[in-house]
Amino acid sequence: MIAPDAKIHPSAVVEAGATIGAGCQIGPFALIGPEVTLHAGVIVKSHAVVTGWTEIGADTVIFPFACVGEIPQDLKFNGERTRLIVGARCRIREGATLNTGTEGGGGITRVGDDCLLMTGAHVGHDAVLGDRVILANQVAIAGHCQIGDDVIIGGLSGIHQFVRIGRGAIIGAVTMVTNDVLPYGLVQGPRGVLDGLNLVGLKRRGVDRSDITAMRAAFQMLAQGEGSFLDRARNLAKETDSIYVREMTDFVLSASDRSFLTPK
Repeated sequence: MIAPDAKIHPSAVVEAGATIGAGCQIGPFALIGPEVTLHAGVIVKSHAVVTGWTEIGADTVIFPFACVGEIPQDLKFNGERTRLIVGARCRIREGATLNTGTEGGGGITRVGDDCLLMTGAHVGHDAVLGDRVILANQVAIAGHCQIGDDVIIGGLSGIHQFVRIGRGAIIGAVTMVTNDVLPYGLVQGPRGVLDGLNLVGLKRRGVDRSDITAMRAAFQMLAQGEGSFLDRARNLAKETDSIYVREMTDFVLSASDRSFLTPK
C-alpha cells in the first residue's frame, strides 16, 4: 500500500507488498523491499536500500548508500523470518548498515527513537539500541549488544557481542569495549577502560548536584571498597537513596553474558 501523497522517484524500485506511509519521499535508485513498512514522513534518499521484514518509524531519514534490513552476518542464520524495527526521527547516515535479528537471539534488532547513526556505522543482529543513541562514524555494534538511552559512542569504536552499555554512558573514539559499561560511565583507551563518570552529560541533562555527588561517591566505593565488585554493588544497593546510584547497582546486579569494566 502506497499513500497517495508519497513522492517516489521514477527510477526507485518499490516492490509489491511494501507499505509506504503518508508524506514519505523515496529518492532516485532507492530500493524498498516487499516486507518493508515506512511510517509517515520517512525519507529514503538516493541509492539507499531498505529490505527484509523492516519497519521504519515516522520522520526517519535514511541517507544515500545505507543498507537497512539485510540478513545477519551470522553463519548460523538459515533464512529464518526475523525483523528490524527502527524508531521515529532517526538519522541513518551514508553507508550505515543495520541487520535483522536471528532466531537464536530473539529475532528482532531494534533501534529506538531520535538516534543518530553516522557514516558507516553498523548495528548487528539482535542488538537493541535505546532512544537518543549516537554512533559516530564507523562505529561497529556487534550482535546481541544492548545500548541504553542517551549513550554516545565515539568514532571507529567497536562493541563486542553481548556487551551491555548502560544509560548515559560515553565511549571515547577508537575504543574497543569488551565488557559491560555502567550507566553514566566514561570509557576510553584502545582497550576500553572505565575512567570515571560522564559528568558533562549528567550536567547537560540537568541532574541535580546532590545526585552527581552521590554517584561520584558510589563510583569510588565500587573502585576501592571491600570485597568483590559484586559485593560492593550489593552493599551500595542497600545503602543508597539516589535513584541514579540505584540504577548503577541494578545494572551491575542484573544478568549479563559478559563481565564488567570496573573502575580504576
